[in-house]
Amino acid sequence: MNSEQKTFTKRLAMMLTGILFIGICVGSFRLSAFGVDAFTCMNLGISGFIHMSFGTWQLIMNAVILVVIFFTVRRCIGLGTIVNMVCVGYLADFICWLFQDILNIAMTLPLRIAALLIGMLFAGMGVALYMVADMGIAPYDAVGIIIEELTHNKLKYDKARVISDVAVVIIGVLFCLMSHGNLGLIIGIGTVCNALFNGPLIQFFKTHVTEKML
Repeated sequence: MNSEQKTFTKRLAMMLTGILFIGICVGSFRLSAFGVDAFTCMNLGISGFIHMSFGTWQLIMNAVILVVIFFTVRRCIGLGTIVNMVCVGYLADFICWLFQDILNIAMTLPLRIAALLIGMLFAGMGVALYMVADMGIAPYDAVGIIIEELTHNKLKYDKARVISDVAVVIIGVLFCLMSHGNLGLIIGIGTVCNALFNGPLIQFFKTHVTEKML
């Protein structure tokens, strides 16, 4: 196997591992019951306001973001984009099914806190892995890159990601309030932690771990 094949194999493995980590992250957030991730918060808020199913609205949002990506940072679209969109939900469902239905583990407060910390860790590491692999990323993960490009790199990805995450949480909360929905179903301490720390964690793992792997 020549060097190009080795590099491709390594990138493919990093992309798939990153998506696996994101699936574990989403499942861990759900098990923790401390709130959903930032993007899901917005989609739950809006879908409740317009009386549309969450899955349908999220699909529409991903499609809209993909169109924006196509005309701005087209390099972010690739095999990883499709694998991410198809597999993450099923991986998260599998994690929840394994812990709740098969192992029948009661999620006590210490376990919920542990699940939250695991979710945070795997979120940052997962995105860092498939971003550096450069084989396509999830539509929402490219929003920070779009902001970075639009500001001509004055806002680096970690800060751009915090801005986008906080913005979508605020949007989700506002739409939930307008529809008189239950805020507790879309936002919690986990949502706040995800919005404030996911960008810096992604940047940390990119700089100190995943970029060195290539």
